Amino acid sequence: MGTFPAAKVERWQRFRDNRNKALAARHGWLTLTSFQWLEDSPAAVELAPGLWSTDGTTASLTAAPADGLSLVESGDAVAGTITAALADEESLMWVQFGGPGGDQVVVELARRAGRYAIRTRDAGSPVLTEFTGVPTYGYKPEWEVAGRFEPYPEPVDVPIATANPLVDGVHRTVGEVVFRVPGSGHEFRLQAEEEKLGALTVTFHDETNGESTDDWRKLAVPRPRPDHSVVLDFNRAINYPSAFTPYGTCPMPVKNNSLDVRVEAGEKLPASD
Repeated sequence: MGTFPAAKVERWQRFRDNRNKALAARHGWLTLTSFQWLEDSPAAVELAPGLWSTDGTTASLTAAPADGLSLVESGDAVAGTITAALADEESLMWVQFGGPGGDQVVVELARRAGRYAIRTRDAGSPVLTEFTGVPTYGYKPEWEVAGRFEPYPEPVDVPIATANPLVDGVHRTVGEVVFRVPGSGHEFRLQAEEEKLGALTVTFHDETNGESTDDWRKLAVPRPRPDHSVVLDFNRAINYPSAFTPYGTCPMPVKNNSLDVRVEAGEKLPASD
């Protein structure tokens, strides 16, 4: 039994290592340098060459070979006008430019709240190049808590705000995760969304927000067992990309997903210096 806690700490450390490695991807969330809506007539944008526009259904980019733009997927140079169409909430790593390999900056096309936007992802961004890992609380076994999942008969779409005040979101609630936590005498209920293969995600506020942690965090919950029991390991609570960059459109928690306790587990505010 003596090695059991150590094994849990080792698994958590592997989780942390993988998390930091994923964040440090060359054109990942730490490389965002702008978020810009496209206009209905061709116009220049900040931090990327070419003329960009949208007719509401399709996005267009017009560029000359001298602009140095190429398609991310094929590497073909952009000469003339290209178009792309996305469904709402979709994104496309569309074109790239800059640097010795012509791919230092990737321009992501996105459709949010029915509107087209671009985000520039610069592998030379200091947020990435100076990244040394996300600060966290130390591993605390008491923050791995048992709970139960109470599914709704049908999913319920709940309107929510996002990290971008101009982008509204929707939380597709599939049920509630019910549990108790250290330091509180009552049960909590968090509305959950369903991920791949039946896993759940809960997005929540707690009393550490804005002090030692970001304004909200999220927690992945493994697929409920046949008896609907679940385990919530708040040691694995993580920040949304909007904690690292002002250019995210990350979902805020639904109205009632607030814990009136200090969840001193999981990721803290990213280092600001």
